[in-house]
Amino acid sequence: MSPADKPIPRKLPGSLEGNRTLDRWLRINRDGTVTIFPGKVEIGQGILTALVQIVAEELDVAIERIRIAPADTSYSPDEGMTSGSRSIQEGGMALRYAAAEARDLLLARAAAKLGVSLEQFVISDGEITARSGGRTTYWELSSEQLLQREATAEVAPKPAAQHVFVGTSVPRRDIPAKVTGVPSYVHDMELPGMLHGRVARPPSRRAQLAALDEAEVRALPGVTALVRDGNFLGVIAEREEQAIRAQRRLARSARWDETATLPDSTDPRYLLGMKSEDEVISEKSAAAAMARAAQTLEAEYTRPLIAHASIGPSCAVATFEDGRYTVWTHSQGIFPLRGDLAKVLGVAEGNIVVIHVEGAGCYGHNGADDAALDAALLARAVPGRPVRLQWMREDEFEWEPYGSAMVIRLSAALDATGHIVSWTHDLWSHGHSTRPGPKDGANLLAAWHLAQPVKAPRPGNPGLPGGGSHRNAIPLYDFPSQRVTNHLVREAPLRTSALRSLGAHANVFAIESFMDELAHAAGADPVEFRLQHLKDARARAVIEAVARKAGWRSRERGDGMRGRGIGFARYKNLGCYVAVIVEIEAENEVRVKHAFAAVDAGQVINPDGIINQIEGGIIQTVSWTLKEQMNFDRERVLTRTWEDYPILTFAEAPVVEVVLLNRPAEPALGAGEGAQGPTGAAIANAVHNALGARMRDMPLTRDRLIAALAR
Repeated sequence: MSPADKPIPRKLPGSLEGNRTLDRWLRINRDGTVTIFPGKVEIGQGILTALVQIVAEELDVAIERIRIAPADTSYSPDEGMTSGSRSIQEGGMALRYAAAEARDLLLARAAAKLGVSLEQFVISDGEITARSGGRTTYWELSSEQLLQREATAEVAPKPAAQHVFVGTSVPRRDIPAKVTGVPSYVHDMELPGMLHGRVARPPSRRAQLAALDEAEVRALPGVTALVRDGNFLGVIAEREEQAIRAQRRLARSARWDETATLPDSTDPRYLLGMKSEDEVISEKSAAAAMARAAQTLEAEYTRPLIAHASIGPSCAVATFEDGRYTVWTHSQGIFPLRGDLAKVLGVAEGNIVVIHVEGAGCYGHNGADDAALDAALLARAVPGRPVRLQWMREDEFEWEPYGSAMVIRLSAALDATGHIVSWTHDLWSHGHSTRPGPKDGANLLAAWHLAQPVKAPRPGNPGLPGGGSHRNAIPLYDFPSQRVTNHLVREAPLRTSALRSLGAHANVFAIESFMDELAHAAGADPVEFRLQHLKDARARAVIEAVARKAGWRSRERGDGMRGRGIGFARYKNLGCYVAVIVEIEAENEVRVKHAFAAVDAGQVINPDGIINQIEGGIIQTVSWTLKEQMNFDRERVLTRTWEDYPILTFAEAPVVEVVLLNRPAEPALGAGEGAQGPTGAAIANAVHNALGARMRDMPLTRDRLIAALAR
């Protein structure tokens, strides 16, 4: 048979498509346990618990029997990045179909062993009993060869009506250790003979090392090695405090030549003066509708550069021995990271093993991957000894990739009946994805500082429909005429990449704020106005549900200090539907006191898990919207400590109530990034409801509130 005549392999569900053998996903053990091998990783979102529920459901075994193997490039399926709220759709679907097929294979063996038909069987916690007599178990039937075959996806998973575990709030597996202080993070790792490392970064982006007193640093107590490679400076010591002391001395003794390369202002409108690549991403026109235009509104909204601000600075542990590297990291993509490490270290990918260990939590591309390369570069200087490398707080703030600044200009026309007849959306932003894994170059910080650097790839965006800067820029509302244009500014004075929800936070903030402005101009209630422009029944349902939950009253008004506002979006226009209503108080500053959310994420695996995600997303977005902004001058990033970058405190966190609209017959939709845009807009709309002042520039600080009231 010629290659052209070979049958095209059947497309398999989720991540099974790229990892097609069953034993890549799970193993039935003779000791009465099941081991699963997810390629998606736990970063605080509770995904591993949900995956356990899915497998327990399809195999008919107790949840307690299931073990989870850490993600490891030497044996795990390659699922790329844990990002974009895709873990259930990709890894969850792969495990669901793999487990269903494994169960079918076990039952076929049981039928052959007991000499009965499949219809005779009752399965309970891995025990197979024939109604006519005879019994066996998965553990007796299993063998190493059983799952060494390509998946077919021809065995249908259980229908929702038969679910026992899926749809229930199973306690999260990762929480007990975290709340009781059991060492569980990569930061907590201790290996025999482990050394400690720190890196002394340049003081600014284009700085060049001019001089360094190496002898002074090498003479410090405990210092094992000093690594100098171009503009990369690192130190290794026997104890962590010795490494920190040496790093401080290294930073003081280095002399750098600096260049002023940053914008004159932190105002995001610096983007408007930079070269952009312009693309119309949505366009339709209806001349008859346009002819009915009675009034036109315009508005401009902005978001500044925002940090991930991980509570625990990035960390990694690495060893180098016999030409091979092992790296422990809290990266969200161990396989793409391995590829970039191989480019920088000059070895084959097969000579690098990357193992995921949980970090202190981060949604988006922070410094975890960069710390992994730092650790490997230092480990190379001390073969045979592990090196634990942790960033300092100032490293995290000054050198992580940020969420891009954005500027969004909207215009719309209303007809005499108060309906929107045209809509225009222009957005300016840097790229929202510079993660590891590009074809050319390496997206790792230290790679660009070496004497023989590996170039930084050209920054860009994930493509639509998910999108990057243009994520959620195309409104879900039904407008007869609309034009949406993405002005992508590839050259970024500071490094930008994925921050939770990417461009959706700012785009939905703008769209939903503008919908309120249009509703006000039309003399309409904001909830009713949205429903007038929506045909999607599921979208309408979440808006109606959150309005009921919050006790929304048509055309309700604030009292001069307190007010309420609403925001809505469907994440990526293909993920979960979320509507949020917030209650604010605005006296000296804006405070969010209460938030209500309604969520439709399709089939719900773990209700409490989704509620956790929405609660966390709302609280994080309150912090972004009210407080957070990176600051810089012409040469340097000025944000270095928590004093420079205040975030929401426990006392300031709102009460959050979440309503789930479970749809067991529908595909599961990602929920981790659905609340960001709606929450930001709901806050701004609540401020207007309370005070009559419209705030369009994030963060909504006290000074901006005073200025808005003065206008």
